[in-house]
This record gives sequence, C-alpha cells and structure tokens, in this order.
Amino acid sequence: MTQGNLIILCAPSGAGKTTLARRVMARLQARGLEASFSVSYTTRALRPGERDGHDYHFVTRAVFDQMVAAGEMLEHAEVFGRCYGTGRARTEQALDAGHWVFLDIDWQGARQVKAHLPALACSVGVLPPSRAALEERLRGRGQDSEDTIAQRMAEAVAEMSHYREFDYLIVNDDLEVACDELEAVCLAAGLRGPLQQSRRATLLADLLQSD
Repeated sequence: MTQGNLIILCAPSGAGKTTLARRVMARLQARGLEASFSVSYTTRALRPGERDGHDYHFVTRAVFDQMVAAGEMLEHAEVFGRCYGTGRARTEQALDAGHWVFLDIDWQGARQVKAHLPALACSVGVLPPSRAALEERLRGRGQDSEDTIAQRMAEAVAEMSHYREFDYLIVNDDLEVACDELEAVCLAAGLRGPLQQSRRATLLADLLQSD
C-alpha cells in the first residue's frame, strides 16, 4: 500500500490552526491529493456550536481509559484534567490509502506520534503574531469567562514553550501567507527521501537498471 503523510499541527487555542488546516486541505484536494482531518477523542465538555463526531468524539473518562488500555489510541494526553487522544485504526487506514492526514494535537501527543511513526510524521508549530493578538482572538469568541480566558492564556504559554520540538514553525498573522507556508511544508513532507524511495521503488529500479 502507498503510505500517506502525517501532518501534526500544534498550536494554542486561538492561533487559528483549524482554519489554516482546512484551507490547506482544500488546496491539496485541488491538486488531486486526498487530505483529511483526524477527529480526536476528548473527555472535555462539548462547547456551543460544536458537534460530536465532527469537532471531536466526546466520550467519558471511563471510555477513554478503556481505549487507551486496549491500545486503540495512537497518542493521548491529559491537559488540565481533560484527556485528548487520536484513534489509531482510522488514522492508519487513511495513511495506508495514501492520504495526507492532519492531526490537531498538543506537544505531548506530537512526541508520541513521532516516536511511533517517525518516517511519516511532520510536526508544525502554529504561533500567533503576539500575545495580545491571541488574547483578542480568544475574547472575540464571546464564549468564555475571564477566568477561562486567563486559563487558556496560561495553557497557550505552556504549549508554545515547546516550540523547539517542532520540525517547522509558522506564524499565523496573515492567513493567506500562513496557508502558503503550510502548503509548502506539506508538499515538501511528501517528497522526503525515505518516503519517495518506498513509493518510487519500481521507478528507481528501472532508472538504475544496467543495459
């Protein structure tokens, strides 16, 4: 089977990674490439406007722990009392079909995925242009209390402090520029030597065949 590409997006809430990813997936699809967003599992409560199975798979802590124990998670992490994880089966099926699969996970999950799938995983840190801009975006949602916003800002600092671990860093200031940069990263990730050696084995054998 043809192996796909795993694009890990790590960013604090409010950095715009979901919008960025969906636009770049549309660009890849316009090139005739298959791209999909992995829907994570979480134990946190559903927020206004979210849909189960679309934004996240919302499950209880008991169900989440059972999935982890059964080895059904590609990665999982607990952040401020809430659990998040990526289902293994659907992710591997999409990769086996040659898809670009986007993961929206934190730095802890990124570490686990890169350890499990080092040849396929490419990690991208998405940063806001400033702390003030990030806070403004969080307030612009109109969903959270002052205490929640303060907590999200603290979470953001904790997430961004791991910037050295990512393969690429993109500052999401101008959305179109950020889309151009992420698209370039995705295309470059698909052309990495080890992946191409596997995918193009027949061509390489033919090109190097002695007369």
